[in-house]
Amino acid sequence: MRPKFEYGDAVRLIRNVRNDGTYPGEPTGRLLVRRGSIGYVRDVGTFLQDQLIYSVDFLDANRRVGCREQELQSADEPWIPNRFEFRDKVTPRIPLGMQGEVIASPGEEGEIEKIIRDEEKGVFYHARFHGRTLLVPEKALDFLFPEEAMEVSE
Repeated sequence: MRPKFEYGDAVRLIRNVRNDGTYPGEPTGRLLVRRGSIGYVRDVGTFLQDQLIYSVDFLDANRRVGCREQELQSADEPWIPNRFEFRDKVTPRIPLGMQGEVIASPGEEGEIEKIIRDEEKGVFYHARFHGRTLLVPEKALDFLFPEEAMEVSE
């Protein structure tokens, strides 16, 4: 296991980081650092011997948090912002289907499984509806619960 980032590297957070109960002085679930923020690697360690954890200083947020490698990208890489996060509850804006069969209609619940960023094509998601995973462009989805959209814009 070799680290992708080293001490002093500028990195960008690609997922919101919330307190999982290990950050002192903040309630569990509180947003600690917003995706898109740039920080600097202070240290690299391991968790359970199979995950690299980076201690990253986010100077603008005045926080140091632990981040998994898959939550980071080099600050030099292009940043493509996304609207939804892993496990967000979503609904399609239009009927979604495969091979002529409608899988999900507006108002039905789905869940984000994965975020896919493409410099040329934009943001897509693996979204699960009724036990099936679909590749869906961001513009074809809305939050299932509108109040979640308010949290994202805070």
